Amino acid sequence: MIEGRHLRVLRAVATTGSFSAAGRELGCTQPAVSQQMKALEAVVGTPLLVRGGREMRLTQAGEALVRHAAGILAGLTAAEEEIAAIAGLRAGRVRLVSFPSGSSTLVPTALAALRAEHPGTRVSLEEAEPPRSVELLREGDCDIALAFRYELVAGGADEWADLVVRPLLTDRLVALVPDGHGLAHAGAVAIADLADESWIAGCPRCRGRLIEVCESAGFTPRIDFATDDYPAVVGLVGAGLGVAVLPQLAIESVRPRGVRTVTLEPAVRREIVALTLPDLARVPTVAATLDQLRRASVRLTGQGRRTRQ
Repeated sequence: MIEGRHLRVLRAVATTGSFSAAGRELGCTQPAVSQQMKALEAVVGTPLLVRGGREMRLTQAGEALVRHAAGILAGLTAAEEEIAAIAGLRAGRVRLVSFPSGSSTLVPTALAALRAEHPGTRVSLEEAEPPRSVELLREGDCDIALAFRYELVAGGADEWADLVVRPLLTDRLVALVPDGHGLAHAGAVAIADLADESWIAGCPRCRGRLIEVCESAGFTPRIDFATDDYPAVVGLVGAGLGVAVLPQLAIESVRPRGVRTVTLEPAVRREIVALTLPDLARVPTVAATLDQLRRASVRLTGQGRRTRQ
């Protein structure tokens, strides 16, 4: 019978490329890893690894088993957590991955409320932008991914169709211009009004969306600076080095100095959601965290699930 511990060892070996590195990741010895792999190969009845010198690669069977390992381990985690809850335990853990502006706005409020209601629940936080955060969820390396996507095109494929999607809020993009800019006091601007400006671009996904929006307005933005750090974007705009477009949620965590925010028309929005796997959605600690993220979004916007104006 294939055991969960065998699958965890196999994934570690596949990820790190050696028994010794896998042992360091798992906190055990290299001989222990080797023994676990031999036991797993005996169970499945076929080699899973090809060893050649210091290099190690997966066989076709090994690749197939690694592909299935994430779902199997997620199911085991769900089973363990549900059984613990049924048995009356008041402890648990949740691995949360969030994009930076979510980490500084929604997450603190949600986790503070979760700790107050369930002090025995432990939450770990890692930062990653989508699509990497969604990959971590599908690979079994987190329980909840706080993510975003720009508005779906009618008829487009739903990239999250296999996941449980909990909508939190819709975040509107705004333009940032220096205080002395000619449009600093405009009530609203069209993206085409900024066609001749130098641009400071944000995260790769936001950068791609910026280019799409600009090109749909008939121009390609001249991007002089690109950074994933939102305070850096604001600082560059404040120094008069260009203009930018940022989500409103990102502005919540930054003290904008020397800049003005201007409404974009027509509106460009992104959907903020919490994602998990179907099996994990039934785990009490995961469900409680999802609920607190929803409540945090309501407190943040005063309306929840609706556009930040």
